[in-house]
Amino acid sequence: MDVDAFIAVHRSDWQRLDDLVRRRRLDGAESDELLVLYQRVSTHLSIIRSVDPESALSGSLSTRLSRARTRFTGARSNVMEDVASFFVFSLPAAFYRIRWLTVVVGVIFLAVTWLYAQWVVGTPGVIQALGTEEDLRRYVEEDFIDYYSENPAASFSGMVWTNNAWIALQAVAFGVTGIWPAFILYQNAQGLGVAAGMMAAHDRLDVFFFYILPHGFMELTAIFIATAAGLRIFWAWVAPGRRLRSVALAEEGRALITVALGLVLVLLVSGLVEGFVTPSGLPHWLRLTIGLLVLAAYWAYTLVLGRRAVAAGYRGDLGTVDRGAAVITA
Repeated sequence: MDVDAFIAVHRSDWQRLDDLVRRRRLDGAESDELLVLYQRVSTHLSIIRSVDPESALSGSLSTRLSRARTRFTGARSNVMEDVASFFVFSLPAAFYRIRWLTVVVGVIFLAVTWLYAQWVVGTPGVIQALGTEEDLRRYVEEDFIDYYSENPAASFSGMVWTNNAWIALQAVAFGVTGIWPAFILYQNAQGLGVAAGMMAAHDRLDVFFFYILPHGFMELTAIFIATAAGLRIFWAWVAPGRRLRSVALAEEGRALITVALGLVLVLLVSGLVEGFVTPSGLPHWLRLTIGLLVLAAYWAYTLVLGRRAVAAGYRGDLGTVDRGAAVITA
């Protein structure tokens, strides 16, 4: 085949395709023409590839077709728009949908923590079983406080952030089991209750609260949120309602994995508080106030933006294009 003659014959089609792709708006006739030219140039590319697949002309036609395909299929949305949509609509909607379950999980957690603390304080022999009197006194008077300042604040914040984010991700990702989120919640409640009981038995309960609450307000709430999201996914599998079980699980899984991504940032904030505020020399009332302000900011974000997002139809799921079409079922 004479490539030069082929180019001379079809150059006008290629240039016209380029011209249509560059236009900001196309009317109906021009859109139809774009599709016709796309198909025609695709045929030209097939012919060229059958003769010389690695030629410059083959690459040029491939580039033209790629631009044309993007033009009539639609380009991806702007990255900044996607980020803004995530934080303004998807994330608050996902948080808002599990707000009551978050509260219920929090109440259960506090009840289990309180029972363990009462068990440690009120049951003879439990305190002695936890360690020698010297070890326990060193823990309540030194180690409990020193834990927050024995490492540089920045590295300590990073350590607790990654650890807590990993726990939250597990609670959501393995929520479908129905067991793992409950186990994580129980394990944390047990550890916190035993620590509180040890501090209370040595008349140091005030120190316990002064060092746990500044970061604990938000950190524990994040664990409640992750557990609630995981259990919501589990319930979609158990009781899908009118949806197919697979569809219900997919929808809730996509929507609530958004929670896990959001909690990574929430736990970053609580990690910074734990690393820089909890062990600081600030007055106790100020450290507690900072922790409460972080918690209040979360609930304001969830209740105000979340209510609006849900009312607008958002659930935290992917967009229509990204999640694909659903099969209509009776």
